[in-house]
Amino acid sequence: MSLFSNNSSQRALELRNLLNKANHAYYVLDEPLMEDSVYDNFYNELLSLEKKDSSLITADSPSQRIGGSPAKSFKSKRHKIPLFSLDNAFNIEEVSNWYSKMLKLEDNPKTSIGKASDMDVISELKIDGNALALSYENGILVQALTRGNGEEGEDITSNVRTISSIPLSLHLKEPPSWLEVRGEAFMPNKVFDNINNERRKTKNTLFANPRNACAGTLRQLNPQIVAARKLDFFAYTLHLPTNWEANENDPQQPINQWQALQWLKTAGFKVNPNSELIHNLQGLYHFFNHWQTSRLGLDYATDGVVVKVNSFTKQKLAGFTQKAPRWALALKYAAEEAPSKLIKLTYQVGRTGAVTPVAEFEPVVLAGTSVSRATLHNANRLNELDLHLNDTIVIRKAGEIIPEVVRVVQELRVENNIKVELPLQCPECKSKLSKIESEAVTRCINDTCPAILRGLLKHWVSKKAMNIEGIGEKIIAQLVEQKIVNSIADLYSIRLEEIASLEKMGDKSAKKLLVAISKSKEQSWHRQLYGLGINHVGEANAKLLAKNFPSIEDLAEAVSNNTELISPIYGIGNETTQSLQEWFANPLKQKLINRLKVIGLSLSVKDNITADTNSQKNLLNSKIFVITGKMPTLSRHSAQEIIEKAGGKVNSSISKRTDYLIAGEKAGSKLNKAKALGIKVIDEEGFRNLVKE
Repeated sequence: MSLFSNNSSQRALELRNLLNKANHAYYVLDEPLMEDSVYDNFYNELLSLEKKDSSLITADSPSQRIGGSPAKSFKSKRHKIPLFSLDNAFNIEEVSNWYSKMLKLEDNPKTSIGKASDMDVISELKIDGNALALSYENGILVQALTRGNGEEGEDITSNVRTISSIPLSLHLKEPPSWLEVRGEAFMPNKVFDNINNERRKTKNTLFANPRNACAGTLRQLNPQIVAARKLDFFAYTLHLPTNWEANENDPQQPINQWQALQWLKTAGFKVNPNSELIHNLQGLYHFFNHWQTSRLGLDYATDGVVVKVNSFTKQKLAGFTQKAPRWALALKYAAEEAPSKLIKLTYQVGRTGAVTPVAEFEPVVLAGTSVSRATLHNANRLNELDLHLNDTIVIRKAGEIIPEVVRVVQELRVENNIKVELPLQCPECKSKLSKIESEAVTRCINDTCPAILRGLLKHWVSKKAMNIEGIGEKIIAQLVEQKIVNSIADLYSIRLEEIASLEKMGDKSAKKLLVAISKSKEQSWHRQLYGLGINHVGEANAKLLAKNFPSIEDLAEAVSNNTELISPIYGIGNETTQSLQEWFANPLKQKLINRLKVIGLSLSVKDNITADTNSQKNLLNSKIFVITGKMPTLSRHSAQEIIEKAGGKVNSSISKRTDYLIAGEKAGSKLNKAKALGIKVIDEEGFRNLVKE
């Protein structure tokens, strides 16, 4: 008598459950349930059933791990929840300061927690891999995104399905309607070594290190290649619907990070076994010191320790900066160091005129890559090092990414070697360099300097600014050298024959580039402002300024006559205000503004439903919106920008605190939940009317 059903559908279900259980036992628990030959027989039987009847293929079938047809490209998608990076610390003192700040949460009378001298934290090894965001719906893996810029990432779902330690379906009786899991994909050291050995035999270029190999693998267009490279994954972050209640067979809603890790394990995820719940700062020191050497015996690369406040309540109190959570910190281990010989000092001139000395030295290998150059930041750093030609210097990679000169080995200095110093003239235009006492930076202040122009153009066309594809550094260098472009505005008056005449450019590429340049006029106000390259106005500050001043005229008026309108903006300091004043006072910048407006750039908020910013702020201030479904003319991203500019907030899920649900076509479960909670539901027309009130 058969142990299994004769019905094909039931048989396929039984095989899927058995094989998924076996995969979890083998790849996550390291406790094989059956011999490989037995597994192969069951697996082949499932493949045979699915081949006969394709309707039996489900998203959680083990057959979906082998990878389908190669993809043509990866699409960028918005993260459901922003994927923040972590602030770094490089010594115990910085961690101690962070811990003290977190303890102050205990002293805040608003928290009603009471004063304490210790606080629970979770210490986890910092895996040197690639962050992923996994989305599950009703227990099934539906999407996997890379970190990207934290707000948007590339959709690599087909590749991630091939990673055996990532469950295709959750091991829960009644999974939540949605679930977000964050973690690190990595390539085990043994796998990395085997791949490089094979590449060496076939005379292919070797991968520099496991992290680079993992990153390259995840971006392979062919999922079958990804499957063959046997990547692994550790889960470490969990996002659940706040109103989800588990049944008696499933783990309950966690209230801290330690419980979240246990929840993830129960749900079928692989969690790093070396995570530890620590009750005080001394325990944290011990954990860090222990793994400084013990990590070298692991089969995966680590570059530090991640520390998180355990309590979710305290995490919420600590909040976030613009880039990172305040309640977490990455403590990096000392980078690998190597000696080299200084050959010469060269100089880079940036878009703000800042002159940066660059040390060029004999190549050395650090963290798996060969380096031969390192920036020295400014004259102060140059003086601290006291560099002389042919000095023996020590190089390391800060955060294992950016090469830096740590020190000079004075004992090996040859007598009478020439000291290297910053030049008095700009290495590009030969103008006299200037240094303000309050700044460490030495600058070229010639607005027509070719190096400054190249830097500005590179910044203007970058992804975070005007996002003009097809115009890289080599094209920019030719445009400036041949004097085709003498300002940002000149980009918009280039003729087809001028672009086509450039090296490695033909008519087809030239036409495509002209279209991209013209299309960039439609970019949003904050991108245009950021692209202008004003000193101290980075992406975050540009967004803040654009949110508070809907046009460049409004901003110029505030900068010139009403700086009291700028100072209350959180994140905008005196340094930024002064830089804005200097920029707007420059006649050449005024000329640039006029030319850009004549060309057709708005330099303002264009959408007419966001014109009256102040009245909107009063109307939408502190209002919480959720957006669902497809609207007739307004994209979800555009609606979110309008709400945020008007002082409102957009959440991804419905709760009792939600003020409005903006519902388009195919609104789904969010609409039903909003109605059940009595939350006001509006469509696109209702939203437009709301922001016009």
